[in-house]
Amino acid sequence: MKRRGVIIGGLAALLLAPGSAYAEPPPAKIPFVGILSMGDNERVPMFEAFRAGLRDLGYIEGRNIILEFRFTRGNRSLGPQLAAELAALPADVIVSEGVGPLATLDPAGRIPIVSPVMMNPVELGLVASLARPGGNITGFTLMHTELNGKRLELLHSTFPLITTAAALVNPAAAGQREMAFEQTETAARLLGLEDVRRVEAASATALRALRPDVFSGAGGVVVIPDGLFYDYHRDVVALVNEARLPAIYPEREYADDGGLMAYGANVADNFRRAAGYVDRILKGTKPGDLPIQEPVKFDFVVNLKTAAALGLTIPPSILARATEVIE
Repeated sequence: MKRRGVIIGGLAALLLAPGSAYAEPPPAKIPFVGILSMGDNERVPMFEAFRAGLRDLGYIEGRNIILEFRFTRGNRSLGPQLAAELAALPADVIVSEGVGPLATLDPAGRIPIVSPVMMNPVELGLVASLARPGGNITGFTLMHTELNGKRLELLHSTFPLITTAAALVNPAAAGQREMAFEQTETAARLLGLEDVRRVEAASATALRALRPDVFSGAGGVVVIPDGLFYDYHRDVVALVNEARLPAIYPEREYADDGGLMAYGANVADNFRRAAGYVDRILKGTKPGDLPIQEPVKFDFVVNLKTAAALGLTIPPSILARATEVIE
């Protein structure tokens, strides 16, 4: 009996031993997603929409997925350094929100990068095509190529006496922002405007140093799309409203926080959709096989509270075109 007990006990120990065919498998690796932002806060609508998209796919932050944020706080030059930090952790995917040229974030092309806010990726030579981007980069565009001129057209239709406009531009994002500024200039010529004056800010510090008189002589303001301006949109709106000028902005968040008018793709919706791309990449799809998609949700928001505060009247024809009016 003693011998049988020894044999049975030894067999049980063998079955439970590490490496045994019957041992419990090691816990599954929790996916690690790095997120780069031009801002300084993860509790903003676009990231909340991204989290909601992940929850819809069964991910619970801290349980079966980890989100690690890095913020440039308005300093675009920090993008590659912070991306390297995420790569070293290591991140399985990096989601980038307007942090410098995407190709500089991982020059070796080893880490999948998803950008929900791409601007002209083919024209800038970032990808081979929208349908098959190739490489390690994919995402969603904001269609600014088509919308830059339209914003100035809407501003002029609302306030036809404007003859000169000012354009707020980030010179640190030379390629894509210069393209956007040129499109705005082209629209100005077609509308018969005399001039589009550049007002530049390349960092959060430079933006906050601007004073309302930088728009002196302009009849209205157009904000050129940029991650810096988006993340510090309250500062942009405060500056323009202090100048008491009509303005149009590229995303609805500006109007939500006191801007007069905003026209463009819905950034939060792009981030929600980006969660699906992150999920597919984590399950083995190559980012270069995921087509770069255009936005499906657009906003034209008019803030009548701001119009009243600035002593401006919005024509009924413009209000009828708005997708939302803030009263």
